[in-house]
Amino acid sequence: MSEKERMLSGLLYIASDKELGEMSSYCRNILDEFNSTSYIDFKSREKLLRKLFAKVGLNCIINKPFHCDYGKNIYVGDNFYANYDCIFLDVNRIEIGNNVYIAPRVSIFTASHPIDKDIRNENLEFGLPVIIGNDVWIGGNVVINPGVKIGDNVVIGSGSVVTKDIPSSSLAVGNPCRVIRKINEDDKIYWEKQKQIYLDSKSKD
Repeated sequence: MSEKERMLSGLLYIASDKELGEMSSYCRNILDEFNSTSYIDFKSREKLLRKLFAKVGLNCIINKPFHCDYGKNIYVGDNFYANYDCIFLDVNRIEIGNNVYIAPRVSIFTASHPIDKDIRNENLEFGLPVIIGNDVWIGGNVVINPGVKIGDNVVIGSGSVVTKDIPSSSLAVGNPCRVIRKINEDDKIYWEKQKQIYLDSKSKD
């Protein structure tokens, strides 16, 4: 089993491997180009993401600067938006569904290290996948840790540190992040009213 196969299987592996080194260099070269683009050059950045990521759906926007380890372990659905200064450490799979909004300085970490110092000092590490469902909004400065699954229709409050799975239709905040309530029909009614107020004001312009 190669170090890459070990890495993607969640087993201990050593990153200073030729194959992984070549993948990392490929990623960093594309990121250098990505982060050097003009702010308004969204088309070039999307083309570069399609070269870098394993999957990119329709209408994908990531603002620069952006950083990741390999890129090839990132899978993104339709209508994806990530704001400035996000970091995705993709030593394992990062799977993101459709209609996901990510605020500035969100960090998604699949990478981890042994707690035992002696094993850690041998440069052995491991990674666990992160899965994010559809219709999710993640607030600024959120940290998502290895092995976490976030369901559909979830809002994660800014500054949260997500260490455990978050079920669908939840509003979750805090460090460690926890569900404070379900997202329900009352939310839909409230925001439909706010939308109508907006539409009414536009009609008067």
